[in-house]
Formats: sequence, C-alpha cells, structure tokens
Amino acid sequence: MLINADHLTEFAVSIFERLGARREKARETADHLVLSNLKGHDSHGVGMIPNYVGSAQRGGLQVNADAKIIKDKGAVLLVDGSYGFGQVVGRQATDLAIERAKSLGIACVGSRNNHHLGRIGTYAEHCVRAGLISIHFVNVVGHPPFVSLWGGRDKRVQTNPFCCGIPTDGDPVILDMATSAIALGKVRVAGLKGVEVPPGCLFDAEGRPTQDPGVIAEGGSLGPFGGHKGSGLAYICELLGGALAGEWTMQDEKRQGQITVNNMLMFVLDPDLFEGGAGFRAEVEGMQQYARASRPAEGVDHILLPGDPERETMAARYREGIPIDEGSWDALCASALKAGMTQREIDAVQAGLV
Repeated sequence: MLINADHLTEFAVSIFERLGARREKARETADHLVLSNLKGHDSHGVGMIPNYVGSAQRGGLQVNADAKIIKDKGAVLLVDGSYGFGQVVGRQATDLAIERAKSLGIACVGSRNNHHLGRIGTYAEHCVRAGLISIHFVNVVGHPPFVSLWGGRDKRVQTNPFCCGIPTDGDPVILDMATSAIALGKVRVAGLKGVEVPPGCLFDAEGRPTQDPGVIAEGGSLGPFGGHKGSGLAYICELLGGALAGEWTMQDEKRQGQITVNNMLMFVLDPDLFEGGAGFRAEVEGMQQYARASRPAEGVDHILLPGDPERETMAARYREGIPIDEGSWDALCASALKAGMTQREIDAVQAGLV
C-alpha cells in the first residue's frame, strides 16, 4: 500500500502522544521517522514504532526526557540522553555541537544513553545545513548482538552506523551506512514481506551463508559489509561510540536487555577552520562534477554520490506516497492499539492511503 507522508506523520504523532509524549517531542520523532521512509530507509522509519511502544511500556524509552550536559570542556562535551527519544535528544546533542563548532571552529561531542537515534544521516544533514562538516561513530547496545565479525561464527556487535556529512553550495554529501552488510531493520522488513535478503548478508547459526531472514530468530547473524574492512569499521564504532563516548559496549552481557540504546561520538567542524573555506568548497564542487562526469558502467543509468539515492527516492515518494507492506502496516496498527488508540481512530488513518 501507499500512504501519504502527512497522514502517516499524524498517525505516528498520535501513537506517541498516547504513550504520554508531549506534542513537540512526538512531532519531532514522527517527522524523523517519516523522513527516513521518504528517503528510502524504511528500516529506520515508522516500522520502528512497535519497538518504541514496547520499550516505553517496559520502562525503557523515556518519552519526555531531554539531553543533559554532564561534562563541559569547551570544545569537548559529554551529553547524556537519559533514554529519551533518540530523535529528540540526538538533535539536542547535535545542536550543542553546532553551537560550539561555530564558536570555536571544532567540537567533539560524546552523546550517550540515547534511545534509538534513528537514521544517523539526519544529524549530519542538520550539521551541513549550518555549513559544518560532521563525522559520527555510533554503537548499539541494550539488547543482544546480531552481527558477527569477519571470520567469526558468534554475534559480537550490532549494525554500528558510521556517517559523514559535507556541506556544498548545492546538494550536500551525506555518507550514512550501517557497518553490517544489511541493516537489521531491513531483515525485519524482508521477513514481514516474505522475501529473501540479498546474498552475502546473513549467516545461519553455523556460520553458513543464507538469504532466509528467518535465520535471525534461530541464532543466525548479520555479516559485516566488505568483509574484514566493514568488520574493522564496526569494531572502531564500538570503541569510539561505545567505549569512549558511552562507556558501554556490547561485551557487557549483563546489560543486554530489551532496549535499543545508541552511544555516539561526533566531530563537527567549520570548513573555514583552516582559513580556506572558499577553496574547500571549490574543490568539493569540482570533485562532484568530476565524479559525475564518469561514464556509467553497463546497467547503470548515472553516477550516484553519497546522498543522491535518498534525494531521488524522496522526490518519488512525495509524489506517489510511501510504500508500506501489509505485515509492517499490521504491526504498526497493533502498536497503535497497544498505545491506547481505538480501532475507529486507526480506521480513520486509511483516508491517508493514496
């Protein structure tokens, strides 16, 4: 089915308000999730809402919490998200980083104890709108791991995102990726759709490759992207986002429960820091033109740079609506009932189908 973005946003806001969230926090979280759907990252879109509802009702997600500075050393800040909506407390931590980077030229911010931050690219986009470069290392804790390191049979880390945003005079460069070969949410979506995942993404409990999303529930694991290279980057995210910023890594098995927590280490800097902002922007623009001038390989329409797929997908989904499979829609409606909405209210959302 295809759903209008505005109707889907209002539905998400209503669910979060029934959980007790204040309107502005419910709206910011809903906007973030629907934007993820619009940009083609359905794994980090409204399909996460059932997880959020369950977490809030178990006492994990604190729907009205705000980020708090717990250590301030000027260009270096440590911020605690207090298990609030990651979309809210993550943006608050990013605002602090932007403020310090504009004042001092560079900021290093550790943001710990955030409930699921959602699409990390959102925070990079926030920085580039302010004319700043940002780099983000993120780990995932709070529940058992799903990702095996290169050459290992056992699960040892999560999808640990890495992200980098670079401002330009036109469309910014946003590299946002999980360090696993596929995001866990995409495995969830594939399972709900009843389809296989691409080759090289999953392994069964014995370490054998498979395309069956059901193996995750049977002790299987996600693999790293790019073999040992993706595995190494996932490990670095665990050490910088987790050990340094969060003082919480996956090896602490006693803290593996039923909550999704992100710790993030971000570096935000002003491209004028080296008194060469104009030169930097000219080089970035020239490099973009140079890269896009490459002849496409067979079967490829045109060269895509980081951030291009999201922009193209968003334009199409604004026109046509956001596709949601039946299984994901049923799970979303069930979570709305669990949060306290009535069936009549849920049925009214059907008016948003296009």
